[in-house]
Amino acid sequence: MAISGKEREDFEKKLEAYVGIDIGLEDVGRNPVNEAMVRQWCEAMGDELGAYTDAAAAEQSVHQGLVAPPTMLQAWILGGVAMASGEDDPRDKQKELHRLFDAHGFTGVVATNTEQQYLRYLRPGDEVRAKTSIESISEQKATGLGIGYFINTRTVFRVQDDEEVGSLTFRVLKFEAEERPAATDESAAPMAGKPQRIKPALGHDNEWWWQRVEQGELVIQKCSACGALRHPTRPMCGECQSTDWESVPASGRGTIYSFVVIHYPEVPGYTYPLVVAVVDMEEGTRFVSNVVDIEPEEVEIGMSVQASVELVDDEMKLPVFRRV
Repeated sequence: MAISGKEREDFEKKLEAYVGIDIGLEDVGRNPVNEAMVRQWCEAMGDELGAYTDAAAAEQSVHQGLVAPPTMLQAWILGGVAMASGEDDPRDKQKELHRLFDAHGFTGVVATNTEQQYLRYLRPGDEVRAKTSIESISEQKATGLGIGYFINTRTVFRVQDDEEVGSLTFRVLKFEAEERPAATDESAAPMAGKPQRIKPALGHDNEWWWQRVEQGELVIQKCSACGALRHPTRPMCGECQSTDWESVPASGRGTIYSFVVIHYPEVPGYTYPLVVAVVDMEEGTRFVSNVVDIEPEEVEIGMSVQASVELVDDEMKLPVFRRV
């Protein structure tokens, strides 16, 4: 049960003390912006813009030299494996806040959304650092995962001369995974329903695709003007900028391009360890989903897989992959 009454009042007063404060740490990039990391990022993302990797093309562009993709902004200061080491820095007010939530029963955590703002392109040699503040904490909310609170943090990125180059707003939900007693006889109250997976956000540009999945179909969006395939779905072709499109059936065959095995945090509705893979589809697009019916240590880069659309809980269908 969620806390209430005087206990909730005291708890929320403690939360108020964290709103607006700097978390107490500065993230400093271990390397300046450099061509090698940019090239690796672009290869992984399939981004072939010359201004990022081709010095001659970059000189002829509006940038008049090489620049880094704006979406790499956070990559320059990420802590890698050390982020999951479990060793808490006593100066870290953000982790201190999460421990306070945990102590009051809000042990679940899930990221809900993020927004980034880019003020200028980064260039080779820029030295990136970032400071994060706790921007806001919501009032208590009833969500599909349980009773909880939304925490907004804002990270500001600067370079060597203290110029602000961008920012990132990140929101997580700290929620209470409510446990219910088991029924002891047929007259007892029924158990709560099995937790369901987080549902996709539906909009004008993707709802049609999810409707096809619900019908058991895996399809790929196709530009009606130039024939280019694209996924995820979006309103305009990245090749010719046409807004006319159609869809074609996907074979579901592909090979694993990369993957990660998620162990923690365990969000209700999912089975762990959870294998999430980026799959190179034989049609030429990439697709992200789970690889099932296989031990995580058996998953390999380049492994052939086949997709099928299946129920992943009592309500939602998803394409999942199996080893061929």
